[in-house]
Amino acid sequence: MENIGTYHNLLGIIVSFIYVFGVIFFARFLERFGKETSRKAVHILVCNWWLLAMVFFDSPIWAAVVPACFVFLNYLSYRFQLFSSMERGAGKGDLGTVYYAISLLVLALISFGPLENPVVGGVGIMIMGYGDGLAAVVGTRWPKQPYKLLGSEKTLSGSLTMLVASFLVTLILLAATGSAEVLIPAITLAVLATVLEAITPLGLDNLTVPLVSAGAYYFIFVI
Repeated sequence: MENIGTYHNLLGIIVSFIYVFGVIFFARFLERFGKETSRKAVHILVCNWWLLAMVFFDSPIWAAVVPACFVFLNYLSYRFQLFSSMERGAGKGDLGTVYYAISLLVLALISFGPLENPVVGGVGIMIMGYGDGLAAVVGTRWPKQPYKLLGSEKTLSGSLTMLVASFLVTLILLAATGSAEVLIPAITLAVLATVLEAITPLGLDNLTVPLVSAGAYYFIFVI
């Protein structure tokens, strides 16, 4: 039985790398529509890796392998432009891809480890992927009512998209995993994530949004 579990986890590693690199490869075709389009395609689609993790991995060590590798790879890409489809160019904000992988790593270690509840990490990751990703797309293409909050420049259209997308993805994830409460957590976390995204500068929202959202879900609605 132990061997079967090991093979299942190893298969998960293989499938995970195929999926993530497939997303990066697909995003290269989207570069013709603009660099930001390809970057946000990666941002949104990679968060679905968490669903694979929930299927294949049974320990924090196995779950952490892929994000740990991408902390390193994303930093190399940031420095040397290895994956052009997910890089904006020079600047501090580009470290957002590294922060993204760090969030995946931290939540994998905690959710599959001491919490033994991958849904907790999934809430944070899905909000970051779909909420933050779609907010950036809408805010860039249809920048309605720009505003500045604590030094961060945002748009009302982007923030509303963040709110709605975060609500829907949380609602769907919690309902699909059989959570007892879905509506109130979805509303609460959507509002919290939208505020965090609005006030966090320099790509750091890839840390604050998933980690704080996951933590809030656990401490308010799980324990």
